[in-house]
Formats: sequence, C-alpha cells, structure tokens
Amino acid sequence: MGIPTRDEDVALHARILQRESVANVDAFAVFVDPLIAAVKYARGCTHEMARDAAIDVLLDYLEAPERFDPQRGRLFSYLAQSAKNTVTDWQRSATRRQAREEKFGLLFELMGRSPKECLEQSAEVKRVVERIEQSDLSQVDRAFLGLMLQGERSTQRFAEVLGLGALPAVDIQREVKRNRDRILKWLVRFGREVFGDES
Repeated sequence: MGIPTRDEDVALHARILQRESVANVDAFAVFVDPLIAAVKYARGCTHEMARDAAIDVLLDYLEAPERFDPQRGRLFSYLAQSAKNTVTDWQRSATRRQAREEKFGLLFELMGRSPKECLEQSAEVKRVVERIEQSDLSQVDRAFLGLMLQGERSTQRFAEVLGLGALPAVDIQREVKRNRDRILKWLVRFGREVFGDES
C-alpha cells in the first residue's frame, strides 16, 4: 500500500479524534507499511527496527492524537519523522552501549580476570598497600616502590625520587639499579611476612 493522500490523512485523523473504534485498525492498515518503507530508506535500518518504530509511533499517536496539528503538515509526514527520530535514538543508544561494552570487555580482557576476580584482587591490593604503609619502609623507598609498581622505566624519574640529580649519568644508573634491587629484596621478605601470616 502506498502513502495515503492528504484527504485520506485528514479524514482518518478526524475519525481518530472522534475515537471511532475502527479508526485505530484503519490507521495501522493505512500507515504501517509506508512508514516501514520510509524509515528503512531514510535510516538504513533493519525491517524489524523500522516496524517497531512505526508501531511505537502509531501507538503514541493513537494515545494522544490531539498532539498532531494538521495546520503544520500531513499526518503521514508527522508520523514518518517521529519514526525516523525514534530509530536514530535507538541507533545512537545502541552505538553508545556497544562502545561501553567494548571498553568494559577490553578492560577485563587486558586484565585477564573476571569482574569477581578483579574485585577480590582489588581488596587484596588494598590490604597489601595498608601493610606497606604500616611497614618500616621510608617515604623515599615508598615513592620508589610506587614508581616500580606503576611500571615506570625512566631511570631519570627514579633518580629524581632518590635525589640523585647532581651525579653523573653512570653513577645515577648504578644507584637506581642498586636501590631497585634492594627494594625488590625487601618486597620478597615483605611478601613472605604478609602471606606467611595468613597460612
């Protein structure tokens, strides 16, 4: 069935305003197929999405037909534009949802853990950090350890934490390595103490 004429639009709208029981059925018979075609053409969506939008828009219109103003244009144009807008909203929402899901999935893929494992690990990390803060490790060593745990690779950053800026580059490298080795040994002992407490 093709797009209804202006006269058919006007006559059908008048019947719907009078709440004729058969008018709702006629509205579906007259508008659904042309609306589906118009939405699919304009938005490049699936038949199902276009059909759902057409039905939603028709139901909204039939619920409150007085919102349509015949002075501003044709009923079909009003319904078609509403259906196109509905599909656009759905497509944007689906795109945002997909982007969120991809980011969320990538996060856990990178971490290689399930959400439950991540929560458990987060609680464990918090507990270990609290134990480090209660330990005898100096502020400088804690800052150095913090850089190590963040994956820092710049010798210069470690040298800044240690206050080695005035030394020659060779000495800085040697001191950073010595401190890194010392803190790694401390971490091994600390790990034995912390996890040995739990066994």
